[in-house]
Amino acid sequence: MASKQGYSCLSDGSVDVQTSSSEGTLSHSPHSPGLCLISPPIAESHWLSNVASQPESPSEMNIILEELLAPITEKLKYLLKKAEDFQTYLLYRDRMQKEQFAKAMPTFLQMCQPYFHYLESTARSCTPYLRLPQEPVRRRLLEISQQLACQLEQLVLMYASFSFVSLEDKDPSSVSCFFCGKFWLNEMRQVSIFRYSISAPYTAAHVPHNLYKKMRWNIDILEKSAGRNQTPKTEYYFLCFRDTGDEATVKMQKLWSIGRWVPVDPDSEHSADVLSWVLCHHPMGDYQQLLTIGFEEPSHTLATDLFVQMFNAQCSGLLNQESSC
Repeated sequence: MASKQGYSCLSDGSVDVQTSSSEGTLSHSPHSPGLCLISPPIAESHWLSNVASQPESPSEMNIILEELLAPITEKLKYLLKKAEDFQTYLLYRDRMQKEQFAKAMPTFLQMCQPYFHYLESTARSCTPYLRLPQEPVRRRLLEISQQLACQLEQLVLMYASFSFVSLEDKDPSSVSCFFCGKFWLNEMRQVSIFRYSISAPYTAAHVPHNLYKKMRWNIDILEKSAGRNQTPKTEYYFLCFRDTGDEATVKMQKLWSIGRWVPVDPDSEHSADVLSWVLCHHPMGDYQQLLTIGFEEPSHTLATDLFVQMFNAQCSGLLNQESSC
């Protein structure tokens, strides 16, 4: 249910910005140390795609770009400062205060969600009703998204190292992954991005063997024939690495790839039995490898770029089997 601040919590744990809100101010939980975020209205993406006439030099372009994105970079500075404050509190406060901030830290991650949503949606959404910004603007928005994601990952790992938060995938209260934005691939498909703070086994049963996940993309698919209030079908894709090499000589390398979650037990693709999910302790799934990346981990932004390229190629019928790049 939407709140007075103009946002609502979604089933995937993300925060949905209400574009019709005239306030645009997101207030934080009472347990949070005085944090708030001014959420930019979605309509701002319109002026980002209408940059003035071409500048005469690269330096002039940089000046125009910084002026254009000044409100967005100011919000980035604010969030980065708050993340640094959380780290400082952890190092220099007494244990009771540390525990209070540890409780507030997951709420701070949630507070960053509308900002991530705005960045990724503005930079990536592609529908007949949403225009992509010019390439310099798009690139800068994604750089900001990458910078904030890296800072939040460091923050989570620091709190986990003091055992204030859990990174266990099986723990319902863990912060093993955090939301990094969402965007429209097309009119019928919306993608939500999640990043794992630390590489986690692909499944709780460690099957497939030696396979670890680092990012996840949830694709909500709307059917054209269904009604307006339909429940979308969701597919799950992962950025993973597989340990390869000789364990005896400790010459292990990480081979990175993007693949799709294939449900095994329970089989949600062929069965609508809700009871099978209730009785299943740990869902089992296979990994359908779709794109081999190589031995170097892609950045947060590059991984999503590769995912979008791969998915669009699949939809165009150009990618019928595993590809490499």
